[in-house]
Amino acid sequence: MKGRMSTDLGSISVDTEAIAEVAGTEAMECFGVVGMATYSVRDGLVRLLRRESLTHGINVSISDNKITLDFHVIIAYGVSIKAVADNLMSNVKYKVEEYTGFEVEKINIYVEGVRVID
Repeated sequence: MKGRMSTDLGSISVDTEAIAEVAGTEAMECFGVVGMATYSVRDGLVRLLRRESLTHGINVSISDNKITLDFHVIIAYGVSIKAVADNLMSNVKYKVEEYTGFEVEKINIYVEGVRVID
């Protein structure tokens, strides 16, 4: 589903993939986030996604031009999960709202794993 808004000059449509790209890029800038994760039902394993595949770890849904984001992340070992989650939520909310003009209603974070960083 796409987010739509009307202006005096016409209509604007924003694809969920574009929103996921912005959200994923901003999430990777947050301290403590190692990367996005994907869960394989077949294997029962969680994989760390490469930087090119960030959008696979993010689900975007739009209802009444309000955005809900679900992040599946891997966090660095030794950092506060709550602090990382709070930082991720505030940074992503600001950037996505600035980018799209739509309100971010909810951000859900699913910590799929912890990694030791060298």
